[in-house]
Amino acid sequence: MDLCCARPARNPGHFFRLLAIVTLLLGLPGMAAAAPPDAASKKPAPDDEYIIGVGDILSIQVWREPELTKTLTVRNDGRISMPLVGEVKADGKTIKELTSFLSEEFGKVITAPAVSVTLVENRSKRYYLEGQVQQPGEFLIDHPITVLQAIARGGGFLEWAKKDKIAVIRRVAGQEQRLSFDYDSFVEGKKQQDILISPGDTIIVP
Repeated sequence: MDLCCARPARNPGHFFRLLAIVTLLLGLPGMAAAAPPDAASKKPAPDDEYIIGVGDILSIQVWREPELTKTLTVRNDGRISMPLVGEVKADGKTIKELTSFLSEEFGKVITAPAVSVTLVENRSKRYYLEGQVQQPGEFLIDHPITVLQAIARGGGFLEWAKKDKIAVIRRVAGQEQRLSFDYDSFVEGKKQQDILISPGDTIIVP
């Protein structure tokens, strides 16, 4: 046998080491298969349970019907105007309910309409803070908020504020209600409870 022509013996251990390295690399997060492009860019679904109010700005789109795509403000009478449908009451409906209603109405004149309703700007859920606070004004209700939190949002009390005589003015069924809030009693842990703010409330700090 010619030793100079002999092929070197294979090392089985070398093969298994290579296999282990490849397996490790494939398991690393950076080496994983990339997610589909649309998975990362997919936007969250709109808040279908948002209750529409007067002043809210809505975007209404009907797929493949560009003439029906509108950005509308809910009027003081609570309605919006849409082609082919006419006057539609939006105030008091949720986004989901308005979408279903428009889908049904457009379905009478368009085959299988794909309707999308989104909230562009919340203008109906607001409260007002007046009187002896650092920053009085109009504020958006973007989450549940109480009188105490509203005052903190307004920068807190001025020096001479009458903290025990805070009033919340609210309209219910066309009637004005006046709710009293005693900050001092609340802080002292007495019977006074914090008040949850409703859209349209006016908080007055004398």
